[in-house]
Amino acid sequence: MIDDQEWAAVSIDLLQSAVPWRTFRWYKGQKHYSGTYWSATMRDHVIYESRLELSRLLLADFAPSVNRIIAQPFLLTVTVRGKARRHIPDYLLITDQGPVVVDVKPLRRLSRPEVVFTFGWTGELVEARGWTYEVSSEPPVVELENIRFLAGYRRDWLVSQELLDEIRNAELDGVAMAQAVSSLLPYPEPLVRAAIHHLLWTGYFTVDLGRPLSSSRVLRRAA
Repeated sequence: MIDDQEWAAVSIDLLQSAVPWRTFRWYKGQKHYSGTYWSATMRDHVIYESRLELSRLLLADFAPSVNRIIAQPFLLTVTVRGKARRHIPDYLLITDQGPVVVDVKPLRRLSRPEVVFTFGWTGELVEARGWTYEVSSEPPVVELENIRFLAGYRRDWLVSQELLDEIRNAELDGVAMAQAVSSLLPYPEPLVRAAIHHLLWTGYFTVDLGRPLSSSRVLRRAA
């Protein structure tokens, strides 16, 4: 845990080593779902306190531009309208475009005055540093389910590196997944599919994630 410091003076390098400010608890009848997720980006577990937070964590882990994910990275303590206010954002993402501070909240709760107020002053503090502030709610259902499926193939040590090299050397840009699989026989079909799914997870290939994944989806090499 980092000692109290002035917000404007805290370096991003220091925050990258931050540990979560809270630890979740399990208890009978709790209304939220907490847990830990093994992140391919972090090569370690990252905590979440709700299924909605897990959804945002999956999206961050999938995004090639995200280099680090820190859960509950800091506690902001400020005076607003004559009263001390405190808030712990849900995630800090270190991205190619700069730091992104993320708060996760269901869409139905975003209009509540206390939520609008807290996210308002939080956003002002974050953006004053030239960082990005994001309030995340429910993502598109199909996109999330596709990414959740591909996350099952995120562990690189479970995929044959020899097969991955074969796929990278093949001319598969613009080829449907079913055709790509058949072109790589005599490798077992399940292993080929797993390797292609891993390369979709890593961003080597892209497909339209706005539609359900299927063998007819066309693979595209990422730019």
